[in-house]
Amino acid sequence: MGSPLADSARPRPNPLRVGLFGAGRVAAQLAPALVAAGHAVAFVWSRQPATAGALAAALPGARVLTDLKAAPPPADVYLLAVPDAAVGPLLAAVAWPAGALVAHLAGALPLAVFDGRPAVRGGVLYPLQTFSAGRAVDWAAVPLCVEAAGADAQARLLALAHSLSADVRLLASADRLRLHVAAVFANNFTNHLLGIADALLAEAGLPAALLAPLVRETVAKALAAGSPFGVQTGPAARRDAPTLAAHRTALAAHTVWLDVYNQLTNSIQAQLPPAAEPANGFPQL
Repeated sequence: MGSPLADSARPRPNPLRVGLFGAGRVAAQLAPALVAAGHAVAFVWSRQPATAGALAAALPGARVLTDLKAAPPPADVYLLAVPDAAVGPLLAAVAWPAGALVAHLAGALPLAVFDGRPAVRGGVLYPLQTFSAGRAVDWAAVPLCVEAAGADAQARLLALAHSLSADVRLLASADRLRLHVAAVFANNFTNHLLGIADALLAEAGLPAALLAPLVRETVAKALAAGSPFGVQTGPAARRDAPTLAAHRTALAAHTVWLDVYNQLTNSIQAQLPPAAEPANGFPQL
């Protein structure tokens, strides 16, 4: 993954007119950030017109786009803040102006999704962050990964990205896909594991807050370490067979979670060096 571009390399953009397709969690946070950075959102489109209307009403001068068969209002860049599976159909449905700069915001979708559309200059503006309703995002700290077909399109997307974030990187599709997979492990899977932990505590009548100090230290230590693998602890890391067996018994009623437990235990142990025989007959802690 490339390093952030230096301050001296950052283009200082003029205000841009942005056409926004999508009004979901990402769009709802991106649109006001664009306005705060000095840009204008020309219009908002969504499959749910009421959602588009609510977002447009909060943006100065923005209108709701309802007809995809006619050319959309002029814009310097059109952003597709829609689910990955909707990007291709949306590209096919819109009557794009010749030479339109259109960028999707997906992590796993390649730039090649724009192939076969010579009237469109394709690009990517991928924000590496999780977005949820009711939680504000500090866009200055969000890594923005840019890719584009052509120098002019790249320059414009870089300028837009730098107006939003202090961490902007040029990243090709293959590397962005690897980054997206890593982000799923770090964010989505971690959140799911915390959900399992919360449910197990609830079954025992214990408060979820008991885990908060442990979770904070785990994340802090992993981020501070040269490699999180190097600071792994727990019964899998120390090959503590009796404890692992007790845990499996405790999870017997949750076959899916037991499978997750076994898969993660195997993955942890696969990262360990070969086990050494303890000199005193006791396992190392």
